[in-house]
Amino acid sequence: MDPAAAPETASPENRVPPATVPPKLARGDLLRVIAPAASRAMVAEHDHSALIERRFADLGLRLSYGRHVDERDIFDSTSVASRVADLHDAFADPEVKGILTVIGGFNSNELLPYLDWDLIAANPKILCGYSDITALQNAIFARTGLVTYSGPHWSSFGMRDHFDLTQQWFEDALVNGYRMELSPSPEWTDDAWFLDQDNRSPRPGTGWWPVQQGSASGRIIGGNLCTLNLLQGTAQMPPLAGAVLMLEDDASTDPMTFARDLTSLLQQPDAEDIQGLVIGRFQASSGITLPHLQEIAAQPALAGLPVLANVDFGHTQPQLTLPIGGRADLTVDASGGRLRLSDR
Repeated sequence: MDPAAAPETASPENRVPPATVPPKLARGDLLRVIAPAASRAMVAEHDHSALIERRFADLGLRLSYGRHVDERDIFDSTSVASRVADLHDAFADPEVKGILTVIGGFNSNELLPYLDWDLIAANPKILCGYSDITALQNAIFARTGLVTYSGPHWSSFGMRDHFDLTQQWFEDALVNGYRMELSPSPEWTDDAWFLDQDNRSPRPGTGWWPVQQGSASGRIIGGNLCTLNLLQGTAQMPPLAGAVLMLEDDASTDPMTFARDLTSLLQQPDAEDIQGLVIGRFQASSGITLPHLQEIAAQPALAGLPVLANVDFGHTQPQLTLPIGGRADLTVDASGGRLRLSDR
């Protein structure tokens, strides 16, 4: 679509097409790295590309890069036209088997009115990234039924240490075939690793937090909460009925901000049929604790629903690779929780 075309308006009749699971990756496959939000030129200020290239080579995967990944404007991004072109090129190229995002940012939603949904639907392939990429992932699922993956960026693979579990989950999801019975990680990190790879101190894991007990199964909708909320009122907002929400937020949130952002999502027209809620681990600077989440979950919209928190996804490490549009089976009891994910 021409980026100069008029944006689409919301369609209350919009329903997700039948789910499509993209083929898994195999040795020798080519991945395309694109920058739908922040530029690779920004990431390159702390250059870990040699380690990234070596990691993917060890996986037997080849990397290629969008034509515009290094363009950089005053917002550390580039034009809508350049970013749309790289995304379309990646889906249209039959040699490309998967698409990785460079990093997140703040403006992936700018692309949504100009995406060729028919092109994307006709060329199902893996799309993986997180944070601001949530807007693309949920929109693509809503408009095409293609299951996408909230997981590490291309740049994430530059983390030298304490990355093993994140990489294992990435491989389990995108190479080995996705059906994962999960357990809490024994430790986690929350640091500016890209500035200093040598002085890092993992924190001991505290397990998952059982906020409200119960069981649920449903389609996974979610990712970064404040980014998902940008889709409200557009034709790109996925239906929430029947969903298990899997939500996280970054260091810019706090208890009150997270509470009102979650409430906004729970006030969407079909949110009364949400099946359950899984919340990712918060960064320490957010100040969000289990008592905060218990108070937030006490609102009527979540009455009787299972709520599990402090799970390994979001802006800390290790980081799960979640299938947006896949399935979650969730049980929360006094001893903790059980969580199984599948992309089918």
